[in-house]
Amino acid sequence: MVTPAAKREAVAHVCSAFELSERRACRMIGCVRMMVRYCSRRPPDTELRERLKALAHERRRFGYCRLLVLLRREDFIVNHKRLFRIYREERLMVRRRGGRKRALGTRAPMLVPQLPNDRWSIDFVADQFIDGRRMCILIVVDAHGSAWRSSPTPRSQAFGSLASSISYWPIAASRR
Repeated sequence: MVTPAAKREAVAHVCSAFELSERRACRMIGCVRMMVRYCSRRPPDTELRERLKALAHERRRFGYCRLLVLLRREDFIVNHKRLFRIYREERLMVRRRGGRKRALGTRAPMLVPQLPNDRWSIDFVADQFIDGRRMCILIVVDAHGSAWRSSPTPRSQAFGSLASSISYWPIAASRR
């Protein structure tokens, strides 16, 4: 999408370089003569621009909405759409924060255990009976497949003493 300012420059270049009339140059480029002759009547907003720049450099993490509140407190009468246009023209955009950090590189495949007690897997399962009672189970599985143990434990104990529950087997069963 070409801006009107760029089209005006193109018409001026064609007129001067090829000594064509404005009418023919507009027809060649494919723009309307009214757009070429347009003169903006918008006030320059120099005072507002300078104050906006000063506030934006003073408060770097503020976006245009919060700067609008500060400007209105200083008795600037400004529309939010007009302020956003000036904010964009001055390139005062707040830098976007980075997203979630993702793992780099390729994942190495997990080694297949050769002996019992090489690798243990832990899972926590919770469910609820029809009458509303809850059941929480900590499942500890030897990846080799020679051992499999589970223990019904409440949530708080399962996460709080996870390491001790593996070393001191079996886990003490307790109810809510």
